Amino acid sequence: MSVTEGRLITFELANLKGGNSGKVTIQTKPSWAPIGVERFHDLVDSGFFAGCRFFRVVPNFVVQFGINGDPAVEKSWKAKGNLKDDPVVGTNQRGTITFATSGPNTRTTQMFINTNPVGNKFLDKQGFSPIGEIISGMEFVDQINEEYRELPNQGKINNRGNEYLDKEFPRLSFIASAKTS
Repeated sequence: MSVTEGRLITFELANLKGGNSGKVTIQTKPSWAPIGVERFHDLVDSGFFAGCRFFRVVPNFVVQFGINGDPAVEKSWKAKGNLKDDPVVGTNQRGTITFATSGPNTRTTQMFINTNPVGNKFLDKQGFSPIGEIISGMEFVDQINEEYRELPNQGKINNRGNEYLDKEFPRLSFIASAKTS
């Protein structure tokens, strides 16, 4: 598959509801968000997502991930700087994957998967540009543990990584591996 068509990325999810695991395949869409897709590919190729927890789960809205479990790795990616925004071409429908932001041009490594059955179209107007979509395995995304919702503290994750999460939130679902299919 050429860069212009995107890539197929497989996430192996673990610690899902009932202790299950499953594979999710994402088709990246450079025509939607070339800057975001390039960063996502770099993150996958570097092994960044292995062990990343789904630290924010809002049922029928999003599941969020993308803070590395090793604070040194997370800091090294933050040092690369924020990404410029891509124009919003795709819509935040169920199953799309999007970088989280805290305002214009603030994308780093945090991402979310849209889980709302009717989509989150209102995010389009707020500048959230999807970088790809799940083409198989959405049933496993639906099994991500929602028990802790938004309780994990992002500052503590940044500073203490998975040590903090494993101690305080041991049943978080996570990405066991992420690789190009």
